[in-house]
Amino acid sequence: MAGLKQPADKSYFLLPDLGEGLVEAELIRWLVRVGDQVKESQPIAEMQTDKALVEVPSPWAGTISELCGKEGEIIKVASVLIRYGTSGAKAQPNSEPAAAPACMSAQVAAGVSSEDQGTVVGSVQGTLDVSSRFTRRSAEHLVPQQNGKSLATPAVRRIARELSIDINHVQGTGRGGRVTASDVEGFARGAKGGVQTAAPLAVSARAVPVPTGAPPVDRDGIAQRIPFRGVRRKIAEALARSVQTAVHFTATDEADVTALEAKKREYSRVTGEKLSLLPFVIMATCRALRTFPALNANVDDAASEILLKGVINMGLAVDTDVGLMVPVIRDADRKSLLELRRSISDLAARCRDRSITREESLGGTFTISNVGSHGGLFATPIINYPEVGILAVGRGRERVLVKDGKFYAGVVLPLSISCDHRVVDGATAVRFLGEVVRLLEHPDEFIS
Repeated sequence: MAGLKQPADKSYFLLPDLGEGLVEAELIRWLVRVGDQVKESQPIAEMQTDKALVEVPSPWAGTISELCGKEGEIIKVASVLIRYGTSGAKAQPNSEPAAAPACMSAQVAAGVSSEDQGTVVGSVQGTLDVSSRFTRRSAEHLVPQQNGKSLATPAVRRIARELSIDINHVQGTGRGGRVTASDVEGFARGAKGGVQTAAPLAVSARAVPVPTGAPPVDRDGIAQRIPFRGVRRKIAEALARSVQTAVHFTATDEADVTALEAKKREYSRVTGEKLSLLPFVIMATCRALRTFPALNANVDDAASEILLKGVINMGLAVDTDVGLMVPVIRDADRKSLLELRRSISDLAARCRDRSITREESLGGTFTISNVGSHGGLFATPIINYPEVGILAVGRGRERVLVKDGKFYAGVVLPLSISCDHRVVDGATAVRFLGEVVRLLEHPDEFIS
């Protein structure tokens, strides 16, 4: 990010968009204190966005005079994150318009779109760009709609649908005439053209939506109160979005992996690397996805399109101390067994130490959840929306099996697949699962 133009006013720093289209982030931990002298690009805070922990660097050197937010708070993009000045000094009351909250900038008070700020992703180095070129356009400079259709991100279109608003009737005030979340909410409140002259209403997805008329919760006997924060809050939001959007159904089957277990031991002995069944399952699943491409897809609900993918980017559900994360193995079908094994190990380790970047959790086309690592058999996994399928792998168990009228001791691997019934028919899902089972039972077909 080095070399980008800095704002003229260096007395405060606005929280930039930490990912494409994000409108907020959770403040996990301050890395500085009031009175600290910071250098340019020095990390000042840890922020949680989606399932990635992001270090936000200082855009310039200076002395910290105020920290605008408490750990655990949700901070809006374009809000003032930190102020600079003389050690211990506070911002003067008349330094910004009276309409702006104590830790909100003049731009936000004037209606700056949180989607129109500079962008930082991952643990960035260098300065940040939050210059005036990202400022919301005034009403007289609005760009007309093209072909009667408004320009907006999927997230904003979703907000419009939730508010039962035709987004094509909302005048955009964002960059290039784009409709922002503030425009939609302003339109809903009856503001002409959606143009806001005061601070926009905060948009914050609830971890658990409260249904209308929900009964009161019994407050007796509470041993501990645990707020929805960090990864747990993002998990709740993602799961709620998935079950409210995708139409889930689940099918189950078992694979006789006796021959595969022998193949796994052989590979471990030859390579000197300990292998689990998971790389083999990923390889077999990739082969089956090529045969059944309908499951290797995303759903773009905003555009009412099914996006069949030409690449296979395999999501891998990883259990961590802070909750479930789903990093992505890109081009998984092009990797060897050892490459898959190393990718699994690397991604899982970086999920657990929170060094995984947001980009490494994006772009998935299908997901595998290894519930068997904790002892489960079958499951009803929730789809990693906007994907259309997820495969849960249970724990392999020894069992007495029968083949050609003869008993033998074998190993059985339970498998469960959940699909979005809007996109995948039940018969297709069962045939796909059957192909995965067939390949696992005949490993020589997909392992050279």
